[in-house]
Amino acid sequence: MHILFVTGEYPPMQGGVGDYTRALALALHRLGARVSVLTSQRAVQPNCADFDNCVRVLPAIRRWDWRILQIAPELARDLRADWVHVQYQTAAYGMHPAINVAPFFWKRRGVRTAWTYHDLLPMYLFPKAGRLLRRWVTEIPARCAELVITTTETDRLSLLQHHIEAVSIPIGSNIVSVQLSEAERRTRRNRRGYADHHLVIGFFGFLNQSKGGVELVETLRRVRERRNDVRLLMIGDKIGASDQTNQTYFRKVETLIRKYQLSELVQWTGAEPDSEVAADLNACDVVLLPFVDGASLRRGTLMAALANGCAIVTTRPLVPLPELRHEREVLYTEVGDVEAMVKAVLRLADDPTLRARLQYQARRASAQFGWEEIARRHLERYQHGVSVTQA
Repeated sequence: MHILFVTGEYPPMQGGVGDYTRALALALHRLGARVSVLTSQRAVQPNCADFDNCVRVLPAIRRWDWRILQIAPELARDLRADWVHVQYQTAAYGMHPAINVAPFFWKRRGVRTAWTYHDLLPMYLFPKAGRLLRRWVTEIPARCAELVITTTETDRLSLLQHHIEAVSIPIGSNIVSVQLSEAERRTRRNRRGYADHHLVIGFFGFLNQSKGGVELVETLRRVRERRNDVRLLMIGDKIGASDQTNQTYFRKVETLIRKYQLSELVQWTGAEPDSEVAADLNACDVVLLPFVDGASLRRGTLMAALANGCAIVTTRPLVPLPELRHEREVLYTEVGDVEAMVKAVLRLADDPTLRARLQYQARRASAQFGWEEIARRHLERYQHGVSVTQA
């Protein structure tokens, strides 16, 4: 089985979809599949051991435009790929509709196409483009691809409402899972300048409008009014590589930090290796993830926090997540309810028993989202699709 992934971003570019694609590619390789990746020219691989030679990366796309209609099928033919599998996020292809209509044209050329929706956000097309037209463009691939995958059950049900069949396969953690000893954790905190008495709130991931950065800063401000030993550790790079609105939102959050005179309490790690991210997550007392659209299993930052046994405060999901229960694996608050977030953070700070229980259950919950299982489910779907086509 040879899979050709098409993705708008791939490491060393910064972005969750790129990290997801690499993790899935490596897991598929371990299960015996061949994997190639067609991606942006910005994803040139460095000459270091961090990138595995078992996945062939082709950073050939300068601009995601109509040329993709020809490039992908020709490459698939040359590679003798069984599937062309697009990892789709609305902002990852320059907001150009060519990738959306590609499965229609590829199918006419005999290309077997799989499509993973990492979100269902309607694409911007042109001024005055209506909601129905934008939704239609978003759903074209699902109506033409042989295999449609969503990363959440919510998105699967949303497509089903429009008579589109899909299978839901959750994402895994893009960050390695580690567990520091008490001595190692203290050393890590000291390296970041934190003493034992400091209350360290962690946030992981790029800042954008969906991550609740404003609510995060507001929570920090109110917690400081009650505890002057609070600190905020911003783990990872500040903005991603795909969505250009990230820069504007980051400036908004940065302005708010200065307005409240919180700069001395906030530390930004910048981009760092996975093992360093994992160590920083372990060093936090609480990880606060105030998603404005609620917690979701599509969030790699949430999955990383679970994998590293964090005591997590996050926003209530739009639909129930049986895998993550309130006061067992996480603490939920309502979206936008800053005062509830403050109370949840302080509750965990004052209740080490509850904090330890959440940390333990978070690690247990993450076990069901391992990459080997995710890759196995993909292979089953690929093989089933091939059998149906041959029949």
